Amino acid sequence: MKLAYIFPGQGSQYVGMGKSLFDNFKRAKETFEEANEALGLKISDLCFSGPEAELKLTYNTQPAILATSIAALRVLSSETHLGPSLLAGHSLGEYTALVASGSLTFVDAVRLVRARGKYMDEAVPAGTGGMAAVLGMDREKVEQLCREASKGEVVAPANFNSPGQIVVSGHTGAVNRLVELAKEVGAKAIPLPVSAPSHSPLMAPAGERLAKELEKIEIKDIKYPVISNADAEFYPSKDKVAGLLIKQLSSPVRWEGSVAKALSSGAEAFIEIGPGKVLCGLLKRINKEIRSYNIEDVDSLKTLQNAF
Repeated sequence: MKLAYIFPGQGSQYVGMGKSLFDNFKRAKETFEEANEALGLKISDLCFSGPEAELKLTYNTQPAILATSIAALRVLSSETHLGPSLLAGHSLGEYTALVASGSLTFVDAVRLVRARGKYMDEAVPAGTGGMAAVLGMDREKVEQLCREASKGEVVAPANFNSPGQIVVSGHTGAVNRLVELAKEVGAKAIPLPVSAPSHSPLMAPAGERLAKELEKIEIKDIKYPVISNADAEFYPSKDKVAGLLIKQLSSPVRWEGSVAKALSSGAEAFIEIGPGKVLCGLLKRINKEIRSYNIEDVDSLKTLQNAF
């Protein structure tokens, strides 16, 4: 069976994530210890015990989710006979997918995403950027609302998640205007509790700083095909990895297109690897027929083992 391994992004974190795997599997314990050593801080403690406010900080959230996801991947690899035909990740999850493909080392990736989180936070002064989820509108109408709400500021689509769910990102004022405009036309727009206007043109300064970090690391050949968020196509080669990761920061996440690419490439089932079931939820909105599973703890591993 052709399996697509998919990896969650920011927003999937919760206090206690990874603890069940850490307590029960040597591979998971080693993964968290490797992350702690790479970062010079106990990211495992933040994952298992919080506090939630600390875990929610972008520069903590990103390495925490990546470490939990790689711990889950290593347990999946050691405890089952399963393997991926292709890989994809949502935003931050694209880094996890590149680790799973052998293109980035885990240590490099965990350091990279901590820097990425810091640069995203610092790209826009606190309180001046925001995001909102627009429900029940198609792409053209959302883009039209963005044009009407901008008034000299930036607001643009940031995530094409599933039919009828598009996230917008930009200056707080423009995002708030869009929320009001959506109400006026009978749609629903919900402001999201985030500090950084991810995947908007406002992230360009973060991209420039991230480029310098990417220059310092060795990017290796891609062993399993990885779908890029920025264009919903497979990475053609390792030479394109840095450029597409920089582009990803200020471009929309084409998740619906990425899932379509996986399906057209023969994926018969999807396994979400890491905290939460956000991506499984989006898969159901995209296509109710998609077979999807997740692994984040001992119980979900058992369910997966029984399914295959």
